[in-house]
Amino acid sequence: MNLSWLELFIFALASFRITRLIVEDTIMEWLRKPFMVTTVHINDQGEEEQWIEPNGWIGEGLSCFWCVGVWASAFVIIMYIFVPYGWLLVLLFAIAGMQALIYGWSQRYL
Repeated sequence: MNLSWLELFIFALASFRITRLIVEDTIMEWLRKPFMVTTVHINDQGEEEQWIEPNGWIGEGLSCFWCVGVWASAFVIIMYIFVPYGWLLVLLFAIAGMQALIYGWSQRYL
């Protein structure tokens, strides 16, 4: 398979978006929650702080950008190569990834 730079960029954006979706976004909290432990601590100012820590190797894996990134990249490649019209889903995630980057940039600099 011979990839162009544009295809590689699209794959990277799609993989980025899927990874962020699983590791960080609220909409996927239902997937992470069974593998996380939440504890409440009182800080020096007397305020409650909530700590969320991974529980076990699945929790560690679901909270790790590097770990999820590998699996997200594999998913993107499989969708692109083996699934009919899978490239549309890859493109959708790539566009969403670009949108997330632009939004983050605009929130920081505009």
